Amino acid sequence: MEGNILFAFMLTLLAGLSTGVGSALAFYMKQTNERFLSAALGFSAGVMIYVSMIEIFPKARASLSAVVGDKTGFLYTTIAFFVGMGIIALIDKLVPNFENPHEMRDINDLEEKMDIKNECDGQVKENGELMRMGLFSALAIAIHNFPEGIATFMSAIEDPTLGISIAIAIAIHNIPEGVAVSVPIYYATGCKKKAFKYSFLSGLSEPFGAIIGYFLLRQIVNELMFGLIFAGVAGIMVYISLDELLPTAEKYGEHHIAIFGVFLGMIIMAGSLILFT
Repeated sequence: MEGNILFAFMLTLLAGLSTGVGSALAFYMKQTNERFLSAALGFSAGVMIYVSMIEIFPKARASLSAVVGDKTGFLYTTIAFFVGMGIIALIDKLVPNFENPHEMRDINDLEEKMDIKNECDGQVKENGELMRMGLFSALAIAIHNFPEGIATFMSAIEDPTLGISIAIAIAIHNIPEGVAVSVPIYYATGCKKKAFKYSFLSGLSEPFGAIIGYFLLRQIVNELMFGLIFAGVAGIMVYISLDELLPTAEKYGEHHIAIFGVFLGMIIMAGSLILFT
């Protein structure tokens, strides 16, 4: 069990720190391949939707049915699924759009409006409004990543193969969030290193949230509680896919590219479940 916990933590850590990948892409690539990013985000959505409905939801139902019976277990699973969606929807609602990390900022658009020198020696006067945007984006990511961290962590403990698939999908999802944090901080300070640091550190909230969530829940986790948590995780992942990943994928590329990514993600996820289950 301890080995599973360490493995689950490492997966969650890698998924969270992918925000740093987004920051690096924003600063160290002259031009983002938007078609590829669109397909990758669609792929992530396909993985998360498929695994939630085909793997996680049935497992949650089986756990609950073993405790309270099939009909009541199905009812509890369905309720927990929508409660999970409601929790992440409420979090999105409480975070203003201006500070929401899922409201993407494009570094190229800002570059056209502002002439910033890349200086990290403190000589550039900070833009307070942009700095506030970046810091609040980092805080918002911490709030959003708490349930995502639990989803990755709990899934990896139950099924390491499933955990790997979810971690990859979450990691792809976190890349644009890294852009959302780093871009305004860069234009507030003129320092790429500082922007990268804040973006990278904001990703630590995901494994931290997973560990905190686990230690708070582990005292009450039994077959019933596990089923409820797992069903809630499925709801969270479906909501993230429909509300965040797919709209962002279409923003960065064409509709059909995003949908192709969804189909590809589902096919590969289905194949991995057939091979490794």
